[in-house]
Amino acid sequence: MKIFLTLTLSLLLAFSVGVAAQSTNSPAGKAGSTTTNRKRGPVFRATKDQIKQAQGILKGRGFYAGEQTGTLDSATRAGLKEYQKAENIKATGTLNKSTLERMGISLTERQQAM
Repeated sequence: MKIFLTLTLSLLLAFSVGVAAQSTNSPAGKAGSTTTNRKRGPVFRATKDQIKQAQGILKGRGFYAGEQTGTLDSATRAGLKEYQKAENIKATGTLNKSTLERMGISLTERQQAM
């Protein structure tokens, strides 16, 4: 009987230590986050007009076949990736600052400050 009680208590202790270790590594509601609280800087966003201009450039270069809608749809993102690869820019599929500058599209004052 003592062996059974000791074994049960040992398993219970091991289980509770495992649960406690998991809950300290990933805070509730923030799965996968790190324990350091670094603030994220401002997010770079292209304007609708910039997206339209980029779609026109991509279309002219043969990287995009859609209309100039001003929205970053999947076809635009795919075209951006191909353009970025051709221009030796990091191929992210996003219309970031370096891509806009390479395309010759003017940045807003806020974007220039980023």
